[in-house]
Amino acid sequence: MGFPRSAKFKCAIVLVVFAGALYLARALWLPLIGLALVHDDGPGKADFAVVLGGDIWGYRIVRGAELVKQGYVPAVLVSGPPGFYGHNEADLAISFATGKGYPSQWFTPVYHAGLSTVAEAPALLDELKRRNAHSFLLVTSAHHTARARRDFLDAERRRGGGPSFRTVAAPDAWFRIDKWWQDREGQKTVFFEWTKTLATVFGI
Repeated sequence: MGFPRSAKFKCAIVLVVFAGALYLARALWLPLIGLALVHDDGPGKADFAVVLGGDIWGYRIVRGAELVKQGYVPAVLVSGPPGFYGHNEADLAISFATGKGYPSQWFTPVYHAGLSTVAEAPALLDELKRRNAHSFLLVTSAHHTARARRDFLDAERRRGGGPSFRTVAAPDAWFRIDKWWQDREGQKTVFFEWTKTLATVFGI
């Protein structure tokens, strides 16, 4: 026995009203979807800044350079996964920073074969251990900070510990918490970051 037509009509009205309310209140709840991706501790004194790969715009490497300039760290370790057209990403990032006037001696490339944050973490933690680091600033794009922090904490747990760290957000060309949904690139940025977050949670 199916629902009476009147019940179906009422359900349809409720759904339309609910959808309308969600649309009208989108400026209240859509920022929360972006905010959940962010974990920014802000800078503090540390032994090194560690700049993650994956930023073709150069915001991450510039943020790392600024941390040296501001006196928070003495040097930057630059994650070096395989890059573009036969060039390692760390080399390209450092070249970009020096082209903006930052001294080349501030940066040290850390070459590895990792193609994800999960793979980056052990390689960078190995380098930090080799350098007897007790603390570092993990620098990455704002929308990537929460996932990167979890990946590094998980890597340290698997290793039985590691240096303390603060996650520091760099700006992004397409991500703004208060308006990411207003353009296609912002939508893609949030969609892909949530996809990667869920993939990590489910071990995919």
